[in-house]
Amino acid sequence: MPTRRRHLTVATSGPGRELTGAYIIDPVHSTIGFAVKHAMVSNVRGRFDRFEGLLRLDGSDPSRSEAHVSIQTDSVDTGIRQRDAHLTGPDFLDCSTFPLMSFRSTEVVPLGGSDYRLTGSLRMKDVELPLDIAVTFGGAGRDLNRQHRIGFEGAATLRRSDWGLTWNSAPVSGGALISDKVTLLLDVSAIRVDPATAA
Repeated sequence: MPTRRRHLTVATSGPGRELTGAYIIDPVHSTIGFAVKHAMVSNVRGRFDRFEGLLRLDGSDPSRSEAHVSIQTDSVDTGIRQRDAHLTGPDFLDCSTFPLMSFRSTEVVPLGGSDYRLTGSLRMKDVELPLDIAVTFGGAGRDLNRQHRIGFEGAATLRRSDWGLTWNSAPVSGGALISDKVTLLLDVSAIRVDPATAA
């Protein structure tokens, strides 16, 4: 269930100094998803159900913040079991050989207001390449359990073939069955575990 924003104090100008600290991503209230064009006409959407992540935020100097995320590749879910089996097999993620993919940031660039560019590297199938994620700060505050939460939304576009995910097939109408371009869609809620220190 998504985090109910009415229980949070929404910030409009980005994280402040009081938000400095370490946060763990709450997988119950976060989504790491993707969308890819199928048969040249529509988007297929999916998500990963098992992941963990650590954010170290510096509210007074956001450029010093960092993020680390690890995803279990066999947790992909598109709503169709047969398709999920294909995606976790050797044609795509090959989860038996590469059970994890990960992202680690190298730079956070404030773009003004609540917008940031998170620069880092994505490691998938033993290939590590740069990836930029457009991030928007969504809000912060205490939830019903008095836990201090912070929220972000993010999006990035990548070419799956760069990471060795090259399988494809041609539909009757021509073109490619599955687009090489994949859009990553992130909705992150994280809980503060160490308000005293920053990255």
